[in-house]
Amino acid sequence: MTISSSDVDVVLPCLDEAEALPWVLGRIPVGWRALVVDNGSRDGSARIARALGATVVDEPRRGFGAACHAGLTAATAGIVCFCDCDASLDPALLVPFVQRIQEGTADLVLGRRRPVARGTWPVHARAGNLALARMLRHRTGLRLHDLGPLRAARREALLGLGLTDRRSGYPLEMVVRAADAGWRVAEYDVPYLPRTGTSKVTGTWAGTWHAVRDMRRVLTAAPARERAAQ
Repeated sequence: MTISSSDVDVVLPCLDEAEALPWVLGRIPVGWRALVVDNGSRDGSARIARALGATVVDEPRRGFGAACHAGLTAATAGIVCFCDCDASLDPALLVPFVQRIQEGTADLVLGRRRPVARGTWPVHARAGNLALARMLRHRTGLRLHDLGPLRAARREALLGLGLTDRRSGYPLEMVVRAADAGWRVAEYDVPYLPRTGTSKVTGTWAGTWHAVRDMRRVLTAAPARERAAQ
């Protein structure tokens, strides 16, 4: 299936990923637009992204959610994808995600990360992810295995979710609110590669703890229908 640039934007939150950018941008499917959201990089990431043909969005407010949402609001395509900018995930794998959205067989498609080498996914990060997936199942009924950053959905529908988290809870909030809205959520296995550089979130126990704390706050929030009734 040929998908034009007017159909798909790929949001790439970026903080000091100069080394990984050439590989990541080189893997964007032909015709799709890469939106690199620079979140305060000091290593020339924005300059490199522009030189490689990406559209750069500046988001000075730090936070993974802030970067992702800045990319979403800057997007103009009908379908928006998200992918980390550290070369741990291949954006070329988003093609079947987009096809599911276009065919109307899913409203949100997520990538289930499958590590390809020992040490790719630290034990503490994997344990935190597993715990959150179980809490998500209890909260929404969705039987997901991962809350990874590789995903695709329609832009207008995403904006309609009214996402408010601007930290590590953003990916989870997207899934929770989608579930509350009755979206069909699908999951694909994707290879998880050793990232380039050091993780800003899951590379340390402290980073993982802060991410889990943000996500627990999302899970304990009342469903949208209950908030509307208050």
